Amino acid sequence: MVHMESLTRHFGRVKALDSVTLDVPGGSVFAVAGPNGAGKSTALKVCVNLLRPSSGRVTIDGTDSRRLGPAELARIAYVSEHRAPPGWMTAREWFAYLRAFYPDWRADELDVLVRQHDLPLDRKLGSMSRGQRMQAALCAALAYRPKLLLLDEPFSGLDVLVRDQLMETLAARSGEITIVLASHDLAEIESFATHVAYIAGGRLRFVEEMGALSSRFREIEVLLDAPGADLPAGMPKGWLQTERSGCMVRFIDSQFQPSASESDIRALFPEVREVAARPLPLRSIFVALARRGAV
Repeated sequence: MVHMESLTRHFGRVKALDSVTLDVPGGSVFAVAGPNGAGKSTALKVCVNLLRPSSGRVTIDGTDSRRLGPAELARIAYVSEHRAPPGWMTAREWFAYLRAFYPDWRADELDVLVRQHDLPLDRKLGSMSRGQRMQAALCAALAYRPKLLLLDEPFSGLDVLVRDQLMETLAARSGEITIVLASHDLAEIESFATHVAYIAGGRLRFVEEMGALSSRFREIEVLLDAPGADLPAGMPKGWLQTERSGCMVRFIDSQFQPSASESDIRALFPEVREVAARPLPLRSIFVALARRGAV
């Protein structure tokens, strides 16, 4: 659905994106993670031709982003924390205004979304809370059933209840549309993303299916018969943050395979008494990779 090829974007001497190449499969929930200022928002803006690439290109469903016309844009939705709806309009007036731009606008779909989010239709958008404005923007974006939904930091600064409502709405439509979600909040991403890419300093550091990523990372604790202070030489490259304290050895296995990992452990530590392996949250995975210099 989205293909970025050597995408580069300069702002003066600052390189916001540096030769980013990735593919977003159709029907996926594709999370683009990274710290603030990493280039995530710039990438999404290039996708909808709000910014043009300095070099490289982006295609949306086969169409170059620089050549997106009304027909293509009517199948794409872009929701950003940085784009505020007109505060002088009520939600009802804003929805009526937008309807004219989208041939596939579904009034019945909008009615369902408005009820789900309990939106006050006759309140001016400028007097709504930030969460209500974000909910209104999402309702408007989904009312015409786009093929591609681009979300730029949709959960930033929202309370827990509003975040849960937004995620429930998105999860209900996963698989029906392709969702690209840019966020620095890793806890929110891992709850429903199917793929994750990590951008830092404008460069793509990492991209993988969420299931594969989660399954190959484990926090390992090895209980030994006797205490010691030294670690053996020749430990696997996939072991991160290895440390030993007394009878306990701890590390993160980034290439975990139950039988192979235990075989490696017992070869290096013949005095093993017990091995425990625990899954890691996404935040811990990226911290481990960052410390190794991989992200």
